[in-house]
Amino acid sequence: MDQRKGPVGGGAHRHAADYKALYRKLERTIDSIERIDDSWMALSSCLQSLVDNFHQDLGFVGGRIYELEGGSYVLRRRYGGSKRAPIGYEIPVTYEPIQTLLREGLIIRRRTDPDFDERIEGAIGVSKFAAFCVGDDRRHIVSLTIKGPIDEEHTLYALNGVRHIINMKLRQQHLRDTIHEARDIQLSILPTEPPRFAGYDIHGESRPADVVGGDLFDYLPQSSRLLGVAIADASGHGLPAALQARDVITGMRMGMQGDLKIIAAIERLNRVVNMSGLTSRFVSLFYCEIESNGNFIYCNAGHPPALLLQGGTFTEMTEGGLVLGPNPTAQYQRGFAVLSPGDFVLMYTDGVTESEGPGEREYGIGRLKSVLRHNVERTAREVVAALFDDLASFTKGRPQVDDRTLLVIKKI
Repeated sequence: MDQRKGPVGGGAHRHAADYKALYRKLERTIDSIERIDDSWMALSSCLQSLVDNFHQDLGFVGGRIYELEGGSYVLRRRYGGSKRAPIGYEIPVTYEPIQTLLREGLIIRRRTDPDFDERIEGAIGVSKFAAFCVGDDRRHIVSLTIKGPIDEEHTLYALNGVRHIINMKLRQQHLRDTIHEARDIQLSILPTEPPRFAGYDIHGESRPADVVGGDLFDYLPQSSRLLGVAIADASGHGLPAALQARDVITGMRMGMQGDLKIIAAIERLNRVVNMSGLTSRFVSLFYCEIESNGNFIYCNAGHPPALLLQGGTFTEMTEGGLVLGPNPTAQYQRGFAVLSPGDFVLMYTDGVTESEGPGEREYGIGRLKSVLRHNVERTAREVVAALFDDLASFTKGRPQVDDRTLLVIKKI
């Protein structure tokens, strides 16, 4: 970008009132862009607004939007006095003004500039233009045809402000897309209904935070007399955490289908997580197998201990080992219990107990136990609903910063 050239023509004599009018137009243009959610619509609106509102001030008479495709920028939209350029017209990435644009983000070019190519610009009908690229990947270029003298200082100021807002809009859209993709991954693997398993009432529910995390739970039927139940929580947030938790649940399914014993399956899964390349992350897992006769075998891989309520007394199910991932040679133990009618097992993630209420106090295990104890006559679904209702009351007015997952197993 040749910024050594000062404003040409009438720009040097512009009155202060004209400057204020120019800035007010820029504010209105930026405001209109910010109100549009769709990034492509925002980019198209930006093009139209620049041509319509700055024709007199900056000489914009037409404009074009190009999109990177392969080794060229391809014309996707045109507006105003840019009818000569055909949609689909390609400009090679190697064109020197484009190379400068990709480095600097914003340029102004005249026919007299040494890198101005008459063959390329002549097909568009352009002798003077300003252009800026948008997106962290420089995927789109907005180019504006200029007629008359160029007020370089104010052209650069206006376009730089618009470029900044468009880039923010694209980042917001990318973030929304990532969150939706992660949430879709979670929803695709979460059970849609409780399992039907003789002698038990089971219900699980996961409520994602605004920022998607990696909570998941699953039911893994082994036979008519044996059911596996898993709950997992991947560290971190966003798409990597959702993918990591999904892969752990998928690995458990494959391990159980391969008739591996519970400890062998978890130790192999730990090695797989370690080899995944995401060793800076880890996944906590609580996996159990319940038999129709009440036998309950479990392994806790670094997960908040499930709570066993039996005869009015709580037991924390801690047998197991480390979280999955950091240590590929970690060994695991299994725990054992026998469930009788009326007994409960409550599985949860730390997004529940670490949720903050008044005075930044955490919800805590004590309150979790208290709500369960006062709802022992209710169904598993009703217990989960009562726990979530109490949690919502406790955290009222405070943002949810992590996924919250609850799963109840009741022996009937």
